[in-house]
Amino acid sequence: PAPAGIRMPLANSGLHPERGAPPEPPEAKRCPAGNQPCRKRPSLLPLSRALRGEFDLSQPPPVRASLFITCIIDQLYPEVGVSVVRALRRCGVAVDFPADQTCCGQPLYNSGFTDQARRLAARTLRALAGDNYVIVPSGSCGAMMRVFYHDLFANDPEMLAQAANLSRRLYEFTEFLAEAPGVSTAEFQAEAPGVNPMDSLDPDPPPPPRSVAYHPSCHLLREMQVQDAPLRLLSAAPGITPVELPDAAQCCGFGGTFAVKYPHISAAMLDDKIASILASRADTLTACDMGCLMHIGGAVSRRRLPVRVQHIAQLLDPEAANYA
Repeated sequence: PAPAGIRMPLANSGLHPERGAPPEPPEAKRCPAGNQPCRKRPSLLPLSRALRGEFDLSQPPPVRASLFITCIIDQLYPEVGVSVVRALRRCGVAVDFPADQTCCGQPLYNSGFTDQARRLAARTLRALAGDNYVIVPSGSCGAMMRVFYHDLFANDPEMLAQAANLSRRLYEFTEFLAEAPGVSTAEFQAEAPGVNPMDSLDPDPPPPPRSVAYHPSCHLLREMQVQDAPLRLLSAAPGITPVELPDAAQCCGFGGTFAVKYPHISAAMLDDKIASILASRADTLTACDMGCLMHIGGAVSRRRLPVRVQHIAQLLDPEAANYA
């Protein structure tokens, strides 16, 4: 059966796993330098238009992708999964949800249980087999599948080939959107609103821009090498003003099981991250990993700080305010 936490919200958003996988896209082009297939590159609508909803819904979506939802979003933050689907669909992506997916195996792998992690990884490879792009709204799980599956299956040529195939098709959520070919950096700038003298008569003026600080998670930054894609997306989104986060690349102290094994070190690192957030004077803190945001959000809640903590997909989803 599909993971329990995600079926209802994804069904409400119009994503139905029971309808089956969509038709396979054309075969990936070969790199000029050799016979190995290039990393697949999506071809999407111009992002700045898509984020404003300015595209023709009557046209068939040009890109198909499978969503790997991650355990923490599935079980604790399903509303983030809904926002991921909405943001992708607004950019013209047809999203399906492979119902056989489960944990990628990272907690077991990090804890030294490699045999058990290998079994979960093999199940994940079966669930995500095919030619579709695979989108992961987490640099942590994405790094596990793109990087560390090669270590798990180093002595198994057949499974290693499957891991390599998945690695070429797998993208973290922001990486997928920002790497669309033909989208210049100018396309990622939100249009400045014009001055209308009638605005003063509007009983419901638009809210002021939100100041948003971005925390780059360790696995996304160091293992997947995704650096500027999230900031480009934030710059493209209307109503958002990105602000610099001091010592942004410093770990928040979560690290999955690290926070359980070394709680005092984790708490001290979290204190430093909270100090950076307050120094930024941002009203919103965002990241691409709900593990980091759960850790940071817990401290924000306990200290009653006036800071909203949201996954970047929620900032790109105008309807996210409908979720508590």
